[in-house]
Amino acid sequence: MSDRRAPLRHQCVTSYEQMLEKVRYESAYPTRERAEEAVRLVLAGLGRQLTGDERVELAARLPLEAARILTAQIPDARPLTGWAFVKDLAARTGASLTTTRWDTGSVLCAVAALAGPDLLTRILAQLPSGYALLFGRAELTRAA
Repeated sequence: MSDRRAPLRHQCVTSYEQMLEKVRYESAYPTRERAEEAVRLVLAGLGRQLTGDERVELAARLPLEAARILTAQIPDARPLTGWAFVKDLAARTGASLTTTRWDTGSVLCAVAALAGPDLLTRILAQLPSGYALLFGRAELTRAA
């Protein structure tokens, strides 16, 4: 039985370079630098949205460099919806909403693969609506 209060050890088996290459390949970015720019932008934004155990567990599953980007951010007092998240990232970079939406989905799909289905489900339960599609999942809602 594990003590949930004990700090998690870094357990990622994917390197930062492998993560960047995955994002670059799956997103058809022309260069590694462009993929890294997207990864840094989106992980910093996600770090402003996540709190608690999910933040700590996700950081433990990301490559160390990616975990540092995520955890260097101070979480916002009021998390953004998925669409507001994309608009915020676009405003920070001056990029179009279309480009920013592509970048966000590209990076968060790679993050979802590293997080695994159980942690991703908990992350989505913590975040406001609109993030599931960004992570490559259908967003299911309850009937009124």
